[in-house]
Amino acid sequence: MRIGIDIDDTIADTYEVMFAYAQHYTINELGRTGEIQNEVSSHHFYAEIMHHWNKEEAVNFWDKYYEKIQYVKPFTLAVEVLQKLKAEGNEIILITARWAAKNFDIEKTTLEWLKRNHIPYDEIEIIREGKAQVALDKKVDLFIDDSFKNCTEVANVGIKSYLMDTRTNKGLSAENVTRVYSWSDIYDRIKKEENINGTL
Repeated sequence: MRIGIDIDDTIADTYEVMFAYAQHYTINELGRTGEIQNEVSSHHFYAEIMHHWNKEEAVNFWDKYYEKIQYVKPFTLAVEVLQKLKAEGNEIILITARWAAKNFDIEKTTLEWLKRNHIPYDEIEIIREGKAQVALDKKVDLFIDDSFKNCTEVANVGIKSYLMDTRTNKGLSAENVTRVYSWSDIYDRIKKEENINGTL
């Protein structure tokens, strides 16, 4: 099976780090309260939506704090489950939406993070948008992401999609997208699908 997987908030607990810095930026640099305006987001730009930043404020935040993604940690059991899936013969295609930064090399930082955290993978695509097309081009059988937008777009081209449950996608649902709650849940669902269908 070829499994397409996002990195941030799917393998990596990016929210914990970026939310803390977003709060710091909003309170200490913009001089506002830390009150969240809107927590639910269909895509990965939740920090700016939550804190109601304008375009300039958002650009300034990412310029200053984007590199902090190198300090995020994998979700509990993510590495173990990914290693198990790889050992069982599955191919892991990482499809991550990350963009070029002014102050550091995002590709180098990403590859170093994967190596440092022992994340197994066969291929990696670092893009800005268009995960559905990448999933099609890579002939992915199953797609896993925290972005509701990405999951629905991938599901709409006929690829089974799992939405990683996060506090920023609560309440969002689609008939052709399955919500998953942990890496143990993901592994269990994959094995059950294999038992029912032989393969996805």
